[in-house]
Amino acid sequence: MHTVLKALSVTALSTLLVSAALAQQAAAPAPATPSEGIVVTAADLAAIVAKQPTDKNGFQSFMQLAPYNVNMEHRVNVPQNASVHDTEAELFYVVKGSTTLVTGGKLVDGKQNGVNWTGSGIEGGVEAKLNAGDFVLVPEGVPHWFSKVDGDVTLMSLHLPRSK
Repeated sequence: MHTVLKALSVTALSTLLVSAALAQQAAAPAPATPSEGIVVTAADLAAIVAKQPTDKNGFQSFMQLAPYNVNMEHRVNVPQNASVHDTEAELFYVVKGSTTLVTGGKLVDGKQNGVNWTGSGIEGGVEAKLNAGDFVLVPEGVPHWFSKVDGDVTLMSLHLPRSK
């Protein structure tokens, strides 16, 4: 009789432990979906920055939630194109390095590429020296150009479409 009670106790305890483990698994949160938020850790961001080329411009999109894309742009000391985005503002954050950004003025040798324009530079405009930690918001329709890159600069950019 003592052996039967011992066996029943072990069976009951095992059932209880398995039930508790299954309940914990069911309660564990599922991985985040874009509708719940997207997390990029400091380590993730550092790895993205480390992958940028050192001898040419680089670009990597690393967060997407339509219609928004967050991009890492790495620019080196080579001639840069100027841009105009007809339907989107653009937010820049300087991750590392420094650069000179010209905004406003007139696009030089402008060529249309879909709803965007590119050119070889800007005539006129306002220069701003940007360093690590700086933000700049360029409204849609405004020419912008990284006219001088001091060695290299890594930027995070976000295109912001206007709601209709």
